[in-house]
Amino acid sequence: MSTISNTQTVTEFYTRAFNDGEPESAAATALGDTYVQHNPSAPDGAAAFISYVHSMRQKFPGLHVSVRRTVSEGDYVVTHSEFHLVPGDRGMAVADIWRLSEGKIVEHWDVMQPVPEQAANTNSMF
Repeated sequence: MSTISNTQTVTEFYTRAFNDGEPESAAATALGDTYVQHNPSAPDGAAAFISYVHSMRQKFPGLHVSVRRTVSEGDYVVTHSEFHLVPGDRGMAVADIWRLSEGKIVEHWDVMQPVPEQAANTNSMF
């Protein structure tokens, strides 16, 4: 698969699951037979991902993710996103690393950082 199609698979998966509230169809379309999760708070597998998204959207119905940039190489796609639990909050800067195999997402890592009220510089996190 091309880096362009891999990037499209990841961004559509991420936004369909979290923004559209359709983790079942996102998982059915984009996840491979296995889904290895490296976030220590999340179990492996599509069913666990679906449950996680529903739980998050139930707690935070206004949850929204905006993918700001992507970088892809081979079977890896990195997304740098702005993640808001509620509209108007400061949000989080999130970097996700996705590994694909034969066009399907099979592995995921993430790093999350709250957007601080004050910074030591005038640069945006995005």
